Amino acid sequence: MLILVVNAGSSSLKYQLLNMDDESVLAKGNCDRIGIDGHIAHKTADGREYAADCAFPTHTEAFMKLVEVLTTGDAAVIKDMSEIAAVGHRIVHGGEQFSETMLITDEIIDKIDALRELAPVHNHAHALALRACKQVMPEGTPMAAVFDTAFHQTMPEKAYMYALPYDDYETYHVRKYGFHGTSHRFVSAALAKAMGKEPKDLKIVSCHLGNGSSITAIDGGKSVDTSMGFTPLDGLIMGTRCGSLDPSAVTYIMEKRNMTPEQMSDYMNKKSGFLGVSCVGSDNRDVSAAAEHGDKKAALTKEMLVYEIKKYIGSYAAAMNGLDAVLFTGGIGENAPDVREAVCSEMDVLSIKIDTVANAGVRGKLCKISQSDSKVEVWVVPTNEELLIARDTLALITK
Repeated sequence: MLILVVNAGSSSLKYQLLNMDDESVLAKGNCDRIGIDGHIAHKTADGREYAADCAFPTHTEAFMKLVEVLTTGDAAVIKDMSEIAAVGHRIVHGGEQFSETMLITDEIIDKIDALRELAPVHNHAHALALRACKQVMPEGTPMAAVFDTAFHQTMPEKAYMYALPYDDYETYHVRKYGFHGTSHRFVSAALAKAMGKEPKDLKIVSCHLGNGSSITAIDGGKSVDTSMGFTPLDGLIMGTRCGSLDPSAVTYIMEKRNMTPEQMSDYMNKKSGFLGVSCVGSDNRDVSAAAEHGDKKAALTKEMLVYEIKKYIGSYAAAMNGLDAVLFTGGIGENAPDVREAVCSEMDVLSIKIDTVANAGVRGKLCKISQSDSKVEVWVVPTNEELLIARDTLALITK
């Protein structure tokens, strides 16, 4: 059975076509610069590629091109879109309305679009893509919405509420929502399987580290706290995002730099983080290289990241009253042994002992990297959000 997975942004449309008989990827690609000029890059599992500049005034034209490259030409993998059993869509924000995967209807699309204030860059784009997909796919093809925020709907009130007047929560829905939920759900389940245990029997701290990073406390298979908050800006220092800071610093900088709220949001989301502190760039690889060559600001950036991760691991162990495992995932988590080693060093209070030799050789593969006598196991677990979206979609249409 074939499932198409779609991840739409404001100017992009990423996709994967999976054969769920063996969970293999047949093809994947990205339509980007939608609404600007347009470009598609497409690749099949057997190495065939197609790339072209295209006119993508809207997501509809991007979907039409997606259909064309999947079904015709030298990089085609199917003969007709009717071969696709269903489409799974990644949706960034489900608010408090969506706590599980849903079959998409016109009413669901309207509700997703209505949440645009909570995720202005993402949710309206998702709605546009959902409507475009309905136009292009054969009539009656089921579509599923998988929400990044859904996994975190198990957080208790004490974890998701802010100490603002309660009316701000009731009227404006201001609370912690958390993100990367699809990734945290996938890797925590994969870790439990690798450890030979049931998710309900584990207390896990899941560290999704990349250009955007979040850490989640997972107790018994459920999210009980997470570092990202009302938006993905909260929590750790990230590629271009500042992470948590004193709210008064925001108003102070706005006043000193004469910024509007929109300008300040852009400042914190796009000009801060690794980029702002290191003055080198937003990519951890560039920052690490600069730090190795003696750049003090780059070194400070790495120290800040490691220190913040350590604090989250410790606080979440306290919140869960125990810790069985720490996992690393995401672009940095899977491919930066130096970050993992630094995080796990001097963690005697939690009885974490990393195997430096094992850790050094691990990049992007499932592997235990703690010593045999470490009371808390440490693992690298590659994430695969697209596969989980496909699994959720398949489960929904075969109920």
